[in-house]
Amino acid sequence: MGCCDTPGLMPIETAISKMLESITPISLVVDLALDQAVGHVLSEDIHSPINVPPFDNSAMDGYALRSSDLETATQLPLAGKSFAGIPFEGDWPQGTCIRIMTGAQIPEGCDLVIMQEQAQVIGDDIDFSQALPVKLNQNIRPTGDDIEQGALVLPKGHKLTSRDIPMIATLGIPSVSVFQQPKVAFFSTGDELKPLGTKLKAGEIYDSNRYGIKVMLEKFGCEAIDLGVIPDDKELLKQAFQQAQSQADVVITSGGVSVGEADYTKVILDELGEIGFWKIAMKPGKPFAFGKLLETEERHSALFCGLPGNPVSAVLTLYILVQPLLAKLAGHSQWQPQPSIPAISQTRFKKAPGRTDFQRGIFSITEQGTLEVSTTGNQSSGAFRSMSLANCFVVLEQDRGHVEVGETVHIQMFSPSFY
Repeated sequence: MGCCDTPGLMPIETAISKMLESITPISLVVDLALDQAVGHVLSEDIHSPINVPPFDNSAMDGYALRSSDLETATQLPLAGKSFAGIPFEGDWPQGTCIRIMTGAQIPEGCDLVIMQEQAQVIGDDIDFSQALPVKLNQNIRPTGDDIEQGALVLPKGHKLTSRDIPMIATLGIPSVSVFQQPKVAFFSTGDELKPLGTKLKAGEIYDSNRYGIKVMLEKFGCEAIDLGVIPDDKELLKQAFQQAQSQADVVITSGGVSVGEADYTKVILDELGEIGFWKIAMKPGKPFAFGKLLETEERHSALFCGLPGNPVSAVLTLYILVQPLLAKLAGHSQWQPQPSIPAISQTRFKKAPGRTDFQRGIFSITEQGTLEVSTTGNQSSGAFRSMSLANCFVVLEQDRGHVEVGETVHIQMFSPSFY
């Protein structure tokens, strides 16, 4: 029996596949002003309504010429100027040149631009002997050189980035059609969790999970609804689940899904929905719950994800397991997990076979171009300092044991949602 067949442990890939099979993407479409659209997913293709650039323009500050004029003379008088936004107008006599600036419209008949560094002003003439020989269309950006009219610029299902917004603006498009972002309500459970700014008593800790969950959800492109900390009280927990379900497409909790601590949570979820409590073959983050809070007369149905309570486990399961679910729900059809890249271990990594281990690491590149990685130290699921120091996950395979210095491991660099 292989490690992937370990009784009671569900492989990560199986868990993700099971969740994705049950997801129907949100179909509600909204129109947003372009400056409000970053992070949203396009609900339709964007085709360019214009050529970019819309006219032939100069790539350099210099002089616009007809190449035929250089066949009889290397010194030409100026006939005028062409600036960005103020093109040359009027007749352009043979045997003359036009002063032109970067981005300015190319005068009709021009078939090359000579940069000003290759030209010399001699009295009323411009000498181009240093620029010879020349090439046709040199330093000219043709119409549609960047984007042709009618071309597909961005496809449906693309999540808009800060790099996309100025590109769309160059097309003159003021607003875009996008899918409504998923609404995700979340809360922490536990009597020991206290809000920031309060003085801790014996046995109490600060609730950190909600802060990590909130910023990650927003970077995933979701509307995050923070319902706070819910104590271990059956009636209060049930009210919190019902409130979350009424407000959101997805309900996420941290804590209450491990063996021995899920009494109230499991009973309530059995009443409100169809939830599976899974043991995932990953470390940290073995306990995980997924299912659906069922529709009632008062509330629509909502997906449910139960994260472990330990800080590293909560963030890791949200990143690895829940992120692809939310991407599909948002209509982000181009979403892909970060690729695995081989690196040479510079430190020992402790591991027992049985679960895929996501250890926190720091990668660097040597002068020779070799990718190396070291541990951040304490890999406990409750030690978040190791996550804060890291810039990658060291992904140790399910059936792998300890890693010694010099061995090859695979790392996953953090995605933008983790920065």
